[in-house]
Amino acid sequence: MITRHRKHRIMHGVVEHNGVLYLGGHAAGDLSLDMKGQTLETCAKLDAVLAEVGSDKRHILSARIYLTDMTAKEAMNEAWLEWIGEDDLPSRATIGVADLGDPKRLIEVVLIAAKI
Repeated sequence: MITRHRKHRIMHGVVEHNGVLYLGGHAAGDLSLDMKGQTLETCAKLDAVLAEVGSDKRHILSARIYLTDMTAKEAMNEAWLEWIGEDDLPSRATIGVADLGDPKRLIEVVLIAAKI
């Protein structure tokens, strides 16, 4: 059975199938922040979305992280590791992109997580 959550105009924010949650891309709202700040804000949003659909960051299976500035990857990694425990690290890919829809948007995160 497929359950769709958080309907938006062009997508659902989360799609659930067989206890697996597929989250669409999430980004910071405050684009005046640097890479670390945008990462921390994005992670806080992910905490809220995961809680809403019955999961948490300890149950993240996979993450795709899109960065517009790969030279700031270490700042993103620092924030990421502040957010998630080292025993709960998911598989992950960090992908450099030219544009995330706004020149001030530095990061977008897409997750797959298990439902608790």
